[in-house]
Amino acid sequence: MTFCKILRIVFLLAVFNLLMVTIVSEDKPDWKDGVPEGCTTITVGKLATADGSVMTSHTDDSHRTRSWLDIVPAQNHPQGSTTTMYLRKPYDSLAMPTYKHEPIGEIPQVSHTYQFINTAYPSMNEHQLAIGETTFGGRESLQSEKGLIDCQRLCQLMLERCTTARDAIKTAGELLKKYGWNDAGETLTIADTKEVWHLEIVGPGKNKVGAIWVAQRVPDEHVSVAANGSRIREINLNEPDYFMASENVFQVAQDSGWWNPENGPFEFCYAYSPGSRETFSTRRREWRVLSLVAPSLNLHPNSENYPFSVKPDEPITKEKMVEIFQDYYEGTEYDIVKNITQTRDSGKVVISPFANPFMPYDMYELFKINGGWNKLGERTLARWYTMYATITQSRDWLPDEVGGVVWLAWDNVATSVYTPIYANITEVNKYFKTPGRINGYTHDSAWWAFNRLGTLTAQRWGDMRHDVRAVWDPLQAELFANQKEVEEKALELLKTDRNEAIKFLTDYTNQWGIKVVERAWKLGDELWTKYDEKF
Repeated sequence: MTFCKILRIVFLLAVFNLLMVTIVSEDKPDWKDGVPEGCTTITVGKLATADGSVMTSHTDDSHRTRSWLDIVPAQNHPQGSTTTMYLRKPYDSLAMPTYKHEPIGEIPQVSHTYQFINTAYPSMNEHQLAIGETTFGGRESLQSEKGLIDCQRLCQLMLERCTTARDAIKTAGELLKKYGWNDAGETLTIADTKEVWHLEIVGPGKNKVGAIWVAQRVPDEHVSVAANGSRIREINLNEPDYFMASENVFQVAQDSGWWNPENGPFEFCYAYSPGSRETFSTRRREWRVLSLVAPSLNLHPNSENYPFSVKPDEPITKEKMVEIFQDYYEGTEYDIVKNITQTRDSGKVVISPFANPFMPYDMYELFKINGGWNKLGERTLARWYTMYATITQSRDWLPDEVGGVVWLAWDNVATSVYTPIYANITEVNKYFKTPGRINGYTHDSAWWAFNRLGTLTAQRWGDMRHDVRAVWDPLQAELFANQKEVEEKALELLKTDRNEAIKFLTDYTNQWGIKVVERAWKLGDELWTKYDEKF
């Protein structure tokens, strides 16, 4: 082989490697430094909540996910019907970065599908079955392109076909075994009126069809969290009330050399996603959530692992859930803006009003931001790139028409407000249904109203945030306080006319949805006026 040929081969290999890096980067637009930077989900058992609700939740933290929602009604399907499966890919040919969904196959449809709230990751069906989500990635060698089902499609399939968390997990297992998982490692937190489970899924390996999965139930008196990391460790399949798993969960780990029984018990997270236990992007959020609900435990902020779930010091309320999701480590050593200070005339050193905990990553170098996530600072619970956030309630003492509710906030929870979407309503308002990213900036989009407000507020965070909370906090309190009365009226209507009860809740949902969107636009204008030439 001549020297020139060797040089040519070396050059081609270099180009190939560069292309592969580019492809991986494009395939993972919601990842940073090799780990997902996406979502957080918190789960609460029925004996851990103040009112007996079972809760799950989700912050859809993404730079691309769709920014609208609608209601998909229940449907009957003719015998022999199929439903299309899609592959989600980054798409940059529209006004803003988004995803496109390419058809890749079909699977048999069932005869009847349930109504569900069609958020980007479908969140609740008409029977109060609810789902939250977070990506943990897992070993890249496990991901297969042969499967038909991704995370968003699996959420939809479970909500369309199931009424309980256990049934949803079993259905997921059957579908994935037959049709295959084509996504990265995911955690789905699945709640019904009785209990809540964490389901963790990884692929079967390159060019294979199937999945490897495990599920663990949150004890009724406990709170748990998942934050872009696999959480499930040892499992005991002899306790089916608390654990379920795919039949291959042990064997694949052993055959791959990821677990040796002679070295200790099997731990799912270390077998299939060891990297997710290394990053502080995950661990800091786990610590923060569990410490906020159970400060008496004095959990260490740098631990590699925390209890799967904890008993809260006080019953968890909706207000507490909102407080947690608005958190960015203020008052702790992990607040990334704690050193952006100014000195007042009195000589007192204070955090500058311009110190912005939601600054974009490319500003971090300017302010010498560093932290547990290295040059990316600290991964907070509240994020500037949240598309929407949900807190769900499933309640066994109420009929499905009233008991199932998704509290939804748009964009950054720290500058937003949660309004209710009852699971059996017939439609959502125009602002919720209007896409925000496909065509770009529009006053018809709920997401844009709150995205504009959050971005503006961050420019002089130390001052503007107080103006924002002065508007949203009373409205949030009013919504939570009115819930009992509203639902009592719906129950009365339900006794005589189901349609009237659903219409009442549909109107209530949309009145509040419209109200907060229009107030968000106005509030943004008020901030522009008040702080002119001050940012």
